[in-house]
Amino acid sequence: MRVITGKLKGSKLISPKGLHTRPTSDKVKEAIFNILGNISEGSQVLDLYAGSGNVGIEFLSRGASKCYFIDCDTNSIKSIKENLSRTKLAEQAYVYKNIADKAISMLGSRGILFDYIFLDPPYEKNLIVPTLEKISICNILNENGIIITEHESKIVLPEYINYLFKKDFRKYGGTTISFYINGRLNNESSISRDI
Repeated sequence: MRVITGKLKGSKLISPKGLHTRPTSDKVKEAIFNILGNISEGSQVLDLYAGSGNVGIEFLSRGASKCYFIDCDTNSIKSIKENLSRTKLAEQAYVYKNIADKAISMLGSRGILFDYIFLDPPYEKNLIVPTLEKISICNILNENGIIITEHESKIVLPEYINYLFKKDFRKYGGTTISFYINGRLNNESSISRDI
């Protein structure tokens, strides 16, 4: 596992010990960032169910200014901190050991807004829709923000989850990436803009 491009291109990352995490593959990660294009400088990122911190670190390598890493597993938190130390990104990161639901509530109560939110919860636990609902309820997505969800291809996510609108999805074998944007304004500019 490595950083694909940006200022830290080629940096090697470690994975948490054990079988509880399933890191996003380099192939899928590269596809995600090809779709997103240039990452806005100064953007804030939330990496939920962060595992190794692989995706959040990629955002930082490509120009994001801050990333919040959330995971409830002790080994994952250790790996995230080690990877941030290896890449010298610790000053641009906040790492919290917490379940996603509580972390989202905490961030919402602080009025923190994100330009990019990535979530890749454990498969077979049906966490995607409840997590997206919580994100919309707590209103932590910027008006022009994008949510990237990684999930099993057998799961078809709804077009709308509260005010979140599914803009696009791509399948890569057994993995699908779905993209949600802020559809609160319910007009053409908010729904038809390019990802």
